[in-house]
Amino acid sequence: MGQHDIMALFARCGHDADLSLIEGNKGLYDGLDLDGSNSNAALAKLTEAPVVLVIDARGMTRGIAPLILGYQAFDREINIAGVILNNVGGNRHEGKLRSVIEHYTDVPVVGAVHYDKRLQILERHLGLMPGSEALEARDQIDGMGKVLAEQVDLDAILAIANSAPKPILTIFSETQATHAKKYPQPDKIRIGIARDQSFGFYYADDLEDLEQEGAELVYIDMLNDSVLPDIDGLFIGGGFPEVFMHQLEKNASMRKQVRKAIESGLPTYAECGGLMYLARSLSWRGEVAEMVGIIPGNVVMHDKPVGRGYVQLREEANDLWPAVAMPDIIHAHEFHYSSLENLEGKPHFAYTVARGYGIDGKHDGLIYKNLLASYSHLRSVGEYHWARRFARFVREKKGDS
Repeated sequence: MGQHDIMALFARCGHDADLSLIEGNKGLYDGLDLDGSNSNAALAKLTEAPVVLVIDARGMTRGIAPLILGYQAFDREINIAGVILNNVGGNRHEGKLRSVIEHYTDVPVVGAVHYDKRLQILERHLGLMPGSEALEARDQIDGMGKVLAEQVDLDAILAIANSAPKPILTIFSETQATHAKKYPQPDKIRIGIARDQSFGFYYADDLEDLEQEGAELVYIDMLNDSVLPDIDGLFIGGGFPEVFMHQLEKNASMRKQVRKAIESGLPTYAECGGLMYLARSLSWRGEVAEMVGIIPGNVVMHDKPVGRGYVQLREEANDLWPAVAMPDIIHAHEFHYSSLENLEGKPHFAYTVARGYGIDGKHDGLIYKNLLASYSHLRSVGEYHWARRFARFVREKKGDS
């Protein structure tokens, strides 16, 4: 996402909120670029957000002071407003750490979380937990919250948050008004969204973009629903189809309906897990399950990532989603441990891969009839509003029928 898109989203979600929490991914200064332009620190500066560092303090005492001082000195424009000590060994250890930090730094300690097995989160398949397990996660989070509330000064953290300026709503309003002026409210269309235990990786604001384009979102359980609802288009996002591959295979009625619909020209967009579901078969841990079969290839799971990280795509032949102008580079990301193998015929691809892996290291965005399937996850932002283009394509095909 570009800076304008980030601030527009931040303004939309945070202008009337009591608290905006931006979760750091990796460390404060980690990022792809040498200058840190896409680091959490850069995001903190952009949003004028104070930073609360969480430091693993296992085995540390006096050494924590130069660590904090180094974080402060590395970029003086970053407001490190507090620190939470994690994995503290006990009360004595906590006392030593607090004394060192208070003596050598001006950063307040707003929490000291002692080592506790109840706070451990076991890493799931691929390091992710599907949203469908929200109830189980909710119970665990509630228990963790009670423990943490006793060891973290929540009032101090809220005071730090309240020191930050509110995001300016006009950034979002101007973007919304410009879009509304260019594109008046279109006729309604119905777009099916595969959403269940096997498919659940969606950006909330991308789905909102589809709704803004006049789409009614119809959620479909690919594991248990036996028929496709009355829809004009279909979006199958990422997820864990390999974990539920035998249940997906067992639901032969849905697989046949999806294949028949795509063969009949139903506009369909599939990302990563969706691509896997549409292949002939899915192999994992020595077992094989039959999938939809609309993509003439077999998906094989591997122990290590095939593609992971930022992706740069060049749109070469996306004749499904027409656009007046296209950016030179489409910024996306991928996270897949699977590969599409034994692909038959001469596949037609929408993109060449400038950075990343995609389907075969060179291409992504397999096109078949009105289907576009890719390993890359797109974002409906900046110069590439895929949701807008897909919705218009769905509407166009509906008008032709």
